[in-house]
Amino acid sequence: MAFIFATVLIDMISIGLIIPVLPVIAGSFSSTQAEHAQAYLLVAGAFGLANFLGSPILGALSDQYGRRPVLLLGFLGLALSFFVTASATALWMLVAVRLVSGAMQANVSVANAYVADITPPAERAKRFGLLGAAFGIGFVLGPATGGLLGSIDLRLPFWVAGSLALVNLAYGYFVLPESLPLDKRRPFDWRTANPISSLKKLAELKGVGVLVVVIGFSALAQFILHSSWVLFTAFKFGWGPRENGWSLFAVGMMSVIVQGWLLPKLLRRFPTPRLVVLALVSSTVTYLGWALAPHAWMLVALIVLNVFGYAATAAIQSIISNSVDATRQGATMGAVSGLNSLMAVLGPLIGPGLLTLVADLPQGDWRIGAPFLLCAALQAVALYFALAYQRQHPISALPQGNSHA
Repeated sequence: MAFIFATVLIDMISIGLIIPVLPVIAGSFSSTQAEHAQAYLLVAGAFGLANFLGSPILGALSDQYGRRPVLLLGFLGLALSFFVTASATALWMLVAVRLVSGAMQANVSVANAYVADITPPAERAKRFGLLGAAFGIGFVLGPATGGLLGSIDLRLPFWVAGSLALVNLAYGYFVLPESLPLDKRRPFDWRTANPISSLKKLAELKGVGVLVVVIGFSALAQFILHSSWVLFTAFKFGWGPRENGWSLFAVGMMSVIVQGWLLPKLLRRFPTPRLVVLALVSSTVTYLGWALAPHAWMLVALIVLNVFGYAATAAIQSIISNSVDATRQGATMGAVSGLNSLMAVLGPLIGPGLLTLVADLPQGDWRIGAPFLLCAALQAVALYFALAYQRQHPISALPQGNSHA
């Protein structure tokens, strides 16, 4: 677990570095705020589309050849993406490199499969929470540093991120052990490695059911948030890379605190399905608050107050992981990642798309929060289906490791 924790941590720091500046780089090739939103829509959508098509394939390949080589491929793809982005002189270059890096990058799904390989079912929620803490630490260090570097030179964070990706490539090659033994590998099958087939199989998993809808709607809200946050704060409150870096620092700190320390206590107090419900209630209220906040400080206050919201991903992943055997963890997590990637395609189309309609409104206008009003509605729908799942799977009927994980 220490090896994969370090790998994910370095990976997320490198990704976090570019978050405050990538929308600004995309906007450098536009002349109005509406064009800025459209440019970022293309850049973010290209990565999501390629990742949607590539994640199930890479997940299935990791079931045949092991997790380590697929992770190494992802680190190489990230490094190339960052270096080319730093050198881009036109919008088409940004779009092209995000297509390539999206197709090569399945680090999240493979890391989740890695954790499932080395963890008994009853411990997976806690381990996924620990992995989530690595993501959180990456978002503590990455965006804040990226914001500071971006205030010096917009392209500097990409050079630093590319260098970190190369460090991770070397670490993975020389240090990271393989987690999937030969006797638990399964042959690659193109018929089941396409995204549509993988999503269908995910929906058919016993004990998962409507959780697929919960994952989908929650992920769509999250990707609308990711693709809209920097533009939203710039349009509504005039924030730049530095302010956005610190706001994402707050997100990372809360993720570390909840997933690295508080989650085991929450799991002892609440059955996993109930924790999912509480997380969705918290997230719905938080999105609504962000949309309507009249003052910038309220955004950070809501980040801190959304305690339960940071526990949702680990809880849902625990339920899904415990629904499949050891030979299919890569394909299953690849399918989850594929569903997330489909939402990553739609999110940048919807979030920045809505912002193009309100970009020219005066600063502080509540209508600039339109993307987050939609996110609140999506989370409310996800909450409805999570309650339906809880009714279909009474707590007393869940297997050990699913009730209190």
